[in-house]
Amino acid sequence: MSGLTPETPVPTGVVVHSKSRVLELQYANGEAYRVPFELLRVYSPSAEVQGHGPGQGTLQTGKREVTITMIEGVGNYALQPTFSDGHSTGIYSWDLLYDMAVRQDELWREYLDKLAAAGIDRDTPMVPAAAAHGHCH
Repeated sequence: MSGLTPETPVPTGVVVHSKSRVLELQYANGEAYRVPFELLRVYSPSAEVQGHGPGQGTLQTGKREVTITMIEGVGNYALQPTFSDGHSTGIYSWDLLYDMAVRQDELWREYLDKLAAAGIDRDTPMVPAAAAHGHCH
């Protein structure tokens, strides 16, 4: 789901709500979604989060308070936010953002299930991967 298909709705408005920590996506058909920064961050499409192959993802924790400090457009197909924890390598295509917006409840359940399976609390601070093996940007 990284490419832009003709069926993918492109937001007509994108609003960063810093206080409530949600990214609002507004569409021409009147639909609007508010996607929490935490959800965007823990499901970042970056290799740092997703890994370089199936099953290589890194479970993200301690992101409840994360904010978006900057957001940039990437061509005509994506957004690239910079999060308050320094993460900035995720490129969120319009189809990924729309999918995350409409499947929020399901994604939250998956995330909380993964945390429970790992025996980790959502607010447990992450051990920086950089400490284990040189940090790459």
